[in-house]
Formats: sequence, structure tokens, C-alpha cells
Amino acid sequence: MVLSAVPKVVGFMYALVMIFVIAYLWYSGRWRQKIGWLILILSALFGFLIFSPVAPYQFQQLVLGDVQGLGAPLIVGALGLFIVFLLAVIFGRFFCGYLCPVGAVQEIAYLAPVPKFNLRQKKVFMLIRAAFFVVFLLLAYLFSASLLALFGIRDFFYLILTAGSAVFIAVLLVSIVFYRPFCRLVCPYGCVLSAGAVKSLFKLRRTEACIECRNCEKACPVDEAKREDSKSECYLCGRCSDICPKEGALIYSRHNTIIRHQEKKPGGQ
Repeated sequence: MVLSAVPKVVGFMYALVMIFVIAYLWYSGRWRQKIGWLILILSALFGFLIFSPVAPYQFQQLVLGDVQGLGAPLIVGALGLFIVFLLAVIFGRFFCGYLCPVGAVQEIAYLAPVPKFNLRQKKVFMLIRAAFFVVFLLLAYLFSASLLALFGIRDFFYLILTAGSAVFIAVLLVSIVFYRPFCRLVCPYGCVLSAGAVKSLFKLRRTEACIECRNCEKACPVDEAKREDSKSECYLCGRCSDICPKEGALIYSRHNTIIRHQEKKPGGQ
């Protein structure tokens, strides 16, 4: 039990450290898409090699009270998932964006150079995921059953061909043309992190340098690039900042930093 828990601890520590590393790179302006691709590949490999940190599955086992499936005492699993939630409140959804293997393999699939199916129905998708979340909890607490078992996450990363893993393979195929279907429509832990990210301290924000070209809005696959958007569904994929033609118009920062910067402008004219 102790030895089997070691890889999961390594995976969890990798996720925690990388959240701070990615946040620093974004905040300091050193972030590059090639770095993101490397982290996505590494996170996917962690999923296949040690099955950690695969938060949707672990959240499922925590709700079911399955200590063996969780690979740790329930209090330890709850604490780990709560820490990730707190980091989402501070830094945004870097865990979903780059460090959860389930999200990583979908993001990699979406990089395929084929035409994309981009629906601007963010609120509808969030409602669907919220409905899944309610059903997920009801099945777990009333019938000790899991909705996520239908998606075969564990079987997929263990390279076991079952009906469930076939469903997840189908999800990946959809991910080639539709951005992160599991994350946006199903994932119960993603629903939790989305609620935390609504008030995240650090997030992508427009400054007074923005020329309102709306290129970022067109590039965003989750419709979270508008000025008034909360960024709760933002995975910090970087497509908006990559396409922005105006330096300093879109930055990852604290809200107070932007306010101070804007307040200085009238006095300086």
C-alpha cells in the first residue's frame, strides 16, 4: 500500500510544483506555447505511467469513499483536492489546463490540424456539466454508483480495452474537432474548479492598451475572452495572447495591478 502510493505522491507533487511554475512564467511574461506543449506531454505520460494526478477519477473515489481506489486515506485525498481548488482560486485553472492527464490528452488531440467545430454556447455547456454533477452526486450517495465509470478513465490510462475505455477513446476523437468535451460537459471536479476560478486572484485581463480588435475572442475555444467574462472556463491555453496584435493589451495579472495602472493614466496626460 505504501509503495503503491509513492508514484501518486510524486504525481501530486509534480502538479503542485508545476502550478506555481506555470503561474510564474505567465506572470513574468516568459510563457511560450512550446513550454505548454512539453508540459501537456509530460502530464499525459504521468497519467499513463503512474495514473496520477487524474483528478476526476480521484474525486469520484473520494465521493464514493473508496480508499483502495483513491490510493490514500480519505482525509488525505480530500486535502489534496482542496489544495488544488485553493490554487485555482488564486492562479486560475492551470491544473485543468496543463496538469490533469484527462485534460492534457484532450488538449493534445485538439492540436490536430483539422477544421474545428466551435460552438459559442458556454452557459449551456456549463449547465449540462452542472446537471452531470448533480446526477454524479446522487448516484454516488444514494446508490454507491459512479457516473464517471461509464467513461473508463482508469481503463484508458491503464491501456485496458473495455466498453468504458472505448467511450473515452470516442471522447478523444471528438476532442480533435471540439475543444475538451469531457472537461466542459462532464467533469465533476472541473465543475468545482470552475466555481473557484470565478474569483481567481490572477487571470488573463485586458488593459487600456487593448484596441478592441476582438481577435482574442475569435481565437478563444471556450468563449471566455470578452472583457466582462469571469474566466471560470478559461484553461489558459494561450491562444488569445498568441494572436493579440498589441503588446501589453492582454496580460496575466492581479486585478489591483490593472486598476492602479489605469488610475495613473488620467493624471499622466
